[in-house]
Amino acid sequence: MERLRIAIATLALAGMGAAAGLVVPALASPSRTAKATTVFVTAKEWGFKLSKKSFPAGTVLFKVTNKGKIGHDFKINGKKTPLIQPGKTATLKVVFKKKGKYSYVSPSPDTRSSA
Repeated sequence: MERLRIAIATLALAGMGAAAGLVVPALASPSRTAKATTVFVTAKEWGFKLSKKSFPAGTVLFKVTNKGKIGHDFKINGKKTPLIQPGKTATLKVVFKKKGKYSYVSPSPDTRSSA
């Protein structure tokens, strides 16, 4: 599966609509009492679709729904969902502490494309 990228950057970059992935405006420092941001992810064969193109740094809940015909998983910032069967959903909690670029991918051998 083609590697996709998610970027945590400043608001200035968000306006540029980075083609390499999502631009995530970073807060000065994530608040420990701040509410988590929820991003809905649709997994299908050969790709993901995320509900938001930007969100603040801090805790992000990725709600991943498999709308494909085979099992998929979702990995970002060292965290990974279990293999999600077709029609099922899994939630992945990830904390983004600093600005940067983060790749997201489906690491399952049965869903990766070969190069």
